[in-house]
Amino acid sequence: AASKLEISMPAVVEAEIGGTARIECNFYIPENASYTYIDWFYVDRSNRQVRLYHITASGVLEDDTDYKGRLSLGEDKALSLSPVTVQDARTFVCQVGAGSYGVGENSTELSVYSELPANPNPCSRLSLPPQIARCVSRNSFPPPNITWHKNGEQLHLRENQVTMPSTLTRESSGLYTVSSTLYAPVTREDRHSRYHCTVHYWLRGQRHALESPKVKVNIFYPTEHLKLQVVSSSALVKEGDNVTLVCEADGNPPPVFSFLKKNLNEWQDLSSLAEPDSGVLNLHDVTKSSSGMYRCQSLDLDDMTQKEEDVDLVVNYIEGVRVKMNPSSNLREGDSVTLSCDAHSPVALNYQWRDGKGKKVADGNKLVLSNLTFETSKTFSCKVMAPSVPGLEQSKQVSVPVEGKPRIVAISSPLYVRQDEVINLTCKAIAFPPPTVQWSINGTAHEYTDNQHIASNLTVRVSHDLLQVGAKCRVSNEHGVIEKHIQLVDQKSTAESQGVIIVAIIVAILVVAVLGAVIYFLHKKGKIPCGRAGKQDITKPEARKDKIVVEVKSDKLSEEAGLLQGANGEKRPAADQVGQSDGHCPSRA
Repeated sequence: AASKLEISMPAVVEAEIGGTARIECNFYIPENASYTYIDWFYVDRSNRQVRLYHITASGVLEDDTDYKGRLSLGEDKALSLSPVTVQDARTFVCQVGAGSYGVGENSTELSVYSELPANPNPCSRLSLPPQIARCVSRNSFPPPNITWHKNGEQLHLRENQVTMPSTLTRESSGLYTVSSTLYAPVTREDRHSRYHCTVHYWLRGQRHALESPKVKVNIFYPTEHLKLQVVSSSALVKEGDNVTLVCEADGNPPPVFSFLKKNLNEWQDLSSLAEPDSGVLNLHDVTKSSSGMYRCQSLDLDDMTQKEEDVDLVVNYIEGVRVKMNPSSNLREGDSVTLSCDAHSPVALNYQWRDGKGKKVADGNKLVLSNLTFETSKTFSCKVMAPSVPGLEQSKQVSVPVEGKPRIVAISSPLYVRQDEVINLTCKAIAFPPPTVQWSINGTAHEYTDNQHIASNLTVRVSHDLLQVGAKCRVSNEHGVIEKHIQLVDQKSTAESQGVIIVAIIVAILVVAVLGAVIYFLHKKGKIPCGRAGKQDITKPEARKDKIVVEVKSDKLSEEAGLLQGANGEKRPAADQVGQSDGHCPSRA
């Protein structure tokens, strides 16, 4: 244990201008004796000590100095000074009286610094390099040495440039605490630099080194460059897109951004629409009127400098889509019509035509429809597209009404029914303007319309009179009338008629069969000549006396199909066999 009064104070205390400086006074009195008094002094320019505080067990006396009102004492009798000014860069002394153990004192040099000049005069010498980092090594023996490094290279002292003040404190345990603070000027280029300290110490007679983690310094510097760009989902902006204007500055901290838009000769402030403190302006569903010159302004609050950048926003559009029809009205079936489409845009346009079902029918800004019918699509649309701006398109629809006399396209005739049966009669027609359907008989009618078609279903009971006269469907509009008859056929009468026809067919078949049998029988009896010769003799007026005359009473050829069986079973032509018989018929028993 120490046998005398010891005072321990840091050699240097650093404080930022405007901040608080705290200077500790640690003392040791043998045998745990109490102090008699503690006095705090500062050393003026004349190297004279001026007392600030006189502290005894009975109280604290603060002297009337220029520091009055900026000083305070802690419970450990440490001296605090706030706010720190440039003039406070001086030496402070702590003196302790301990009765029989005497009086001891020690001092601390207060070093002040500022990241900005304390005086705006560029020639001011009051500007000090900023504090980069502080490195502390505790519980070492013997005391270690601390070095500083920037991007891996060791830093060395340079007057008014790089300083590395350090303090050595001997703890009550006998071990040492060493602290070192790096002060160095920085520039914009140092924003990516990495700093670290290395503690060099002795252990068992060998020198060792321990490196701290690398730190990055947050450096403040004004904006030099400003960039404003248009961000969109597509390369070319079109109406309906969402557009973002992004303003970027290379200063730290980022400056304050504001956005403006040029309208005629004035600039309109759009800052209220921008995201706060972000430099981002979002424009939703842009239109033709969103086109124009936009400006981003930046204000650096450190030096109050202002910069600005402009960008031109072009919003592509299609407007004024019109479709003309020639002739424009009173179209009848069989007529022709020409549809013309036109639109305005700052870019080239293509045109396409589609029918009411969405099917493409033609390209170009004109569409010619010939021989119009009711079945022709009632509506057509002109689709206008900008090939150079994907997704930019508009459509315009036009109605093509074809008028004319009704046509009945479907009717339930003939209709097979039974008397007293309840049936549905159907009549379907097409026309424009929409026609009316009338029936010649009474019943319950239901009508259905589909596009230009109209269908009428009549529910009626079949009576005797209805079977006789049938029904008529009459369809009419302002262009004419058409009427069709529905024939009703009694299924019972039809069945009877069919039965009579079947009986007649059967009787006819039987008569033919009987007639064939009679002819065959007569042939077998020899009543039918066997060849052409006999037939020719019948036509002769006289018979020669040297020939035999044969009278034939039938005009049928001999032997069915003119074939006779030979003795050997072969079939031969009838003419050959007549020749063999020498013109005579075969003898009969």
